[in-house]
Amino acid sequence: MANIKSAKKRILVIETKTLRNKMIKSKVKTLVKKVDAAVAAGDKNAAAVSLKNAIVAIDKAAAKGIFHKNTAARKVSRLSKAVNKIA
Repeated sequence: MANIKSAKKRILVIETKTLRNKMIKSKVKTLVKKVDAAVAAGDKNAAAVSLKNAIVAIDKAAAKGIFHKNTAARKVSRLSKAVNKIA
């Protein structure tokens, strides 16, 4: 355990940031699963709506530094490609 006051504070700050990152990553994963489920069901309207929500969440996560911008772009690309295949 840290003895220095600033080190103790850093530990608390890191825990807070870790929880925030986990929460946002979990939300993105849930939205991606919704898109995949809609694609599997062949429901184009639901897939399009889910895709829009997923893209927003992925872009926000990339802006906050939770995902690298290339990772975010790859996720969006793959989801868009899957939804476009339905048509």
